[in-house]
Amino acid sequence: MANHPKTAVSIGPADLKNCVMTASGTFGYAGEFAGFMDLNRLGGIIVKGLSLKPSGGNPPPRIVETACGMLNAIGLENVGLDAFIEKKLPFLKTLSTPVFVNIYGTTIAEYAELAQRLEEIPEIAGLEVNISCPNVKKGGIAFGADPATAHDVVTAVRRKTTKSLMVKLSPNVTDITHIACSVVDAGADALSLINTITGMAIDVETRRPILANITGGLSGPAIKPVALRMVWQVAQKVDIPIVGVGGIMGTGDALEFLIAGASAVQIGTANFVNPKTAVEVVDGIEAWMKANEIENIHEIIGSIRV
Repeated sequence: MANHPKTAVSIGPADLKNCVMTASGTFGYAGEFAGFMDLNRLGGIIVKGLSLKPSGGNPPPRIVETACGMLNAIGLENVGLDAFIEKKLPFLKTLSTPVFVNIYGTTIAEYAELAQRLEEIPEIAGLEVNISCPNVKKGGIAFGADPATAHDVVTAVRRKTTKSLMVKLSPNVTDITHIACSVVDAGADALSLINTITGMAIDVETRRPILANITGGLSGPAIKPVALRMVWQVAQKVDIPIVGVGGIMGTGDALEFLIAGASAVQIGTANFVNPKTAVEVVDGIEAWMKANEIENIHEIIGSIRV
């Protein structure tokens, strides 16, 4: 077989040299990790969630370690679109790795405006739409909790962009496949799943929540079985690429997601434990393919035997 197995995948119109991406909110704006790895070896980079205006996020404490995971209530702190374009984009433009921007808003109009502004930047390969955010016009219910609302926001974004459009699904729903099918119908090129699971932690001495926000998003190894199950379920219902996210700490975890039906994976919480994880998984997948005489990554994707 060839010395280098073929690991390239496509996420809509965006072509990735390999299937390993970084998860939004865990990798900053990429420059923070430049001292730990060659960023050009990654398949894709997804920057911190971006809103139209700067956001300071939630008050501290807003991160707490849990058994096999982490709770965070950062509150989507970010520099805002204008500062991102002025201060963060110049570095990102120097990379050969495709850059995706995770976007969020509190109204559909905000999502649409973000998409329209980012459409004008050729160096941005795609958008990842975070629909786990509260819809202020619907009483704070997350856009991704209702198939119709999820469809509306993705439709609005699709009208404003020709870039690769990936939608990040929330696990905090009754049936994630209903949401998945809805956003596919609205024009999504790919799906990423899952976002964090809502959880909380309590200080038994003070009897108060540890997080100032009371609840937060659970990530890390604790959620991997849930994420894997949801990827497998959604893969049976849609025919667009799925990007698996949730508790991937090493090569074996990533391979599980690919076998379950994901075309690519995102490394998230692991970046806090070992900032080199993403590149190690790139190497690990290639080594595993060589050892098993697999020439193309597509031989693995969706190869689960049930």
